[in-house]
Amino acid sequence: MTQEWDKVRQNLADAGCPDSFVATYQVLENTEEKISSLRRYRRELLGKIHDEQKKLDCLDYLIYTLQKEGKTE
Repeated sequence: MTQEWDKVRQNLADAGCPDSFVATYQVLENTEEKISSLRRYRRELLGKIHDEQKKLDCLDYLIYTLQKEGKTE
């Protein structure tokens, strides 16, 4: 492997891409296919972030309501 590929592979690993994604990405030759693959994975990550944000919002609301109840007692 080339030094350039090592940098790309490390970047993909740092982004949390699973080995299966890295292996698939590695064989892509067309730049547009690579971009499409990266965008698809990015959308997947963003979806996970949104799901986690919803969980945080629920916890924040629960904390808020408990604090509000504590002030009225």
